[in-house]
Amino acid sequence: MKKLTALLLAALMLAFCFVSCTGDAETTDTDAVDASNVADTTAADDTADAASDLAYVQNKGTLVVGITDYAPMNYKDDNGEWTGFDTEFALLVGEKLGVTVEFVEIEWDNKVFELDAKAIDCVWNGMTLTNEVMNAMNCSTPYVVNAQVLVMDSSKINNYTSVDALGDLNFVAEAGSAGAAAITDAGYDVTEVDLQTTALMEVASGAADACVVDITMANAMTGEGTSYANLAYGLALTSEEYGIGFRKDSDLTAKVNEIIAELNAEGTLPALAEKYELTLAID
Repeated sequence: MKKLTALLLAALMLAFCFVSCTGDAETTDTDAVDASNVADTTAADDTADAASDLAYVQNKGTLVVGITDYAPMNYKDDNGEWTGFDTEFALLVGEKLGVTVEFVEIEWDNKVFELDAKAIDCVWNGMTLTNEVMNAMNCSTPYVVNAQVLVMDSSKINNYTSVDALGDLNFVAEAGSAGAAAITDAGYDVTEVDLQTTALMEVASGAADACVVDITMANAMTGEGTSYANLAYGLALTSEEYGIGFRKDSDLTAKVNEIIAELNAEGTLPALAEKYELTLAID
């Protein structure tokens, strides 16, 4: 009797183990299928984001805009908040995209690196559409007319009305800027500094004779009633246009171009240009 009981117990234990092990195996298989589905879905999402910069920005809900402190395009008001033509312009575009706009200060000379590393989603800061810029980025429709102009002491500016007359001056300009390129292309050496505002300070302090900056900045920051009342701008070295820079092959470019056209047709963009005394490059 004891032997029979022992045999029955052994059989029951084996049956229990079989059911338990089978159940675990089924659970494991199900889990594996579920994990596979999740992995496939995640991979699909990643692929979609990689293929579409627009989807990437809209999925994360934020358009990160790379800027420098550059009046009247992007600068801080009395409350320390970013304002300016490009700031307001970007906020209008962000609203139509359905995303929040975040402004991040960058080193201008590193703008392409910041963009490609996805530290920012676009460069939107009165950026001149040079060949170098257009080769490195996808660029928007030109939206504002600009020029690179000579800035120096207002009592001397009228003595320099041609490129050939600039030989006795020492120049400063923002590193990687169209101003630095313009004076270099004219055949003169230039000391590069971190910002256009720094270039203006160097001239105002007497550390440099002249700088080359965007006419938009020169108009806003030199002359009577401005931060640099004793400085003036004169000779234009180039005529150019501003655009927004996106990652190469970004489909966000086409979408923003559509929105720019809408804002222009609505009259919103012309009103904004008038507010900041800028000339649009859009018909």
